Amino acid sequence: MRTLYIIPILFIAGSILSSCGQTDDQSNDQLTEKAIKVEVIKVENQEQNNYVKASGQLQAVNSANLSTRFMGHISSLNVKTGDQVREGQLLMSLNSKDLQAKSAQASAAVDQAKAAYENASKDYERFKNLHMKGSASDKELENMKSRFEMSKAGLKAAKNMKAEVESQFDYLNIKAPFKGTIVNVFVKEGDLAKPGYPLASIEALDQMEAQLMISESDISKIEEGQKAEVHIKSIDRSVSAKVSEVSRSAKNTGGQYLVKLRLAKIDSFILPGMFINASIQSISAEGAQHIFIPQESLVENGQLKGVYTLSEDGKAILRWLRTGKTSENKVEVLSGLKEGEQVIISSESRLHNGATVSL
Repeated sequence: MRTLYIIPILFIAGSILSSCGQTDDQSNDQLTEKAIKVEVIKVENQEQNNYVKASGQLQAVNSANLSTRFMGHISSLNVKTGDQVREGQLLMSLNSKDLQAKSAQASAAVDQAKAAYENASKDYERFKNLHMKGSASDKELENMKSRFEMSKAGLKAAKNMKAEVESQFDYLNIKAPFKGTIVNVFVKEGDLAKPGYPLASIEALDQMEAQLMISESDISKIEEGQKAEVHIKSIDRSVSAKVSEVSRSAKNTGGQYLVKLRLAKIDSFILPGMFINASIQSISAEGAQHIFIPQESLVENGQLKGVYTLSEDGKAILRWLRTGKTSENKVEVLSGLKEGEQVIISSESRLHNGATVSL
């Protein structure tokens, strides 16, 4: 009876083992058939230029705050904010009672000096005739000559004084120092203008520069004439530029160094005051050799970053990396890869460590 029970059990076990063997073979065949198609790149050392990066603001190359040297009321205002003006155009006029009083005094002084000169000239001519006839002594003639020379000098001084006062009237007529745009007007007609207080601001918007503050660790890498790129955040636009000024002192700038970049090309959308990010090509050395991989090839797991590499037997092998800076959608690899290895940058389906792949 026991023999009868053993035979079926052995038969069933053999059948199960045979079935399992067929399933494993079929699974291996399926894995081979379902190799994931991938695209790879070969890891190479690349020359990467070094850049100094900083942020700042745009400003007009030519700008001026206009003011007056004399106190006076605004008698006429000919411009408003946003007006385009030409060089020498009259922007506003002032009326200064003080200067008018000085002008009147200078004119009176000229009249007085002119009368004194004419009298001295007549007396001198008369004494010269008397001296020739022997009716005036040498001393008397000498005195008349001195009086004549003094009156002549007095008239010249009075005329110069009047010319100086008259020239000051030019400061009552506020004119544009260069072609540009009125960006601010701080007064209106009838206001009292005072020396040193701005009346209007003008900027030439056809030439723009970026003003940056550079740290002491980077200033030695920058020289005038270096190429740069300026990215304007608000309008998402990048413009090529060159270093136009480099300060070599941080005494009055809080330990940072002033650098200016002249923009190569501008348009009506690029305006003073816009915030920018700048990249200045460094002069420290020729581009160093680094390994860079496309950013999209990275696999991230928490704080870990890695890539899938292609093994010799056609497997996807996950390799964890130590990465550096990111530039232009490329990631610097500090360790974990070496030149000549193949990195998987895309695949038809999701990869896992050890997956069979094909090119």
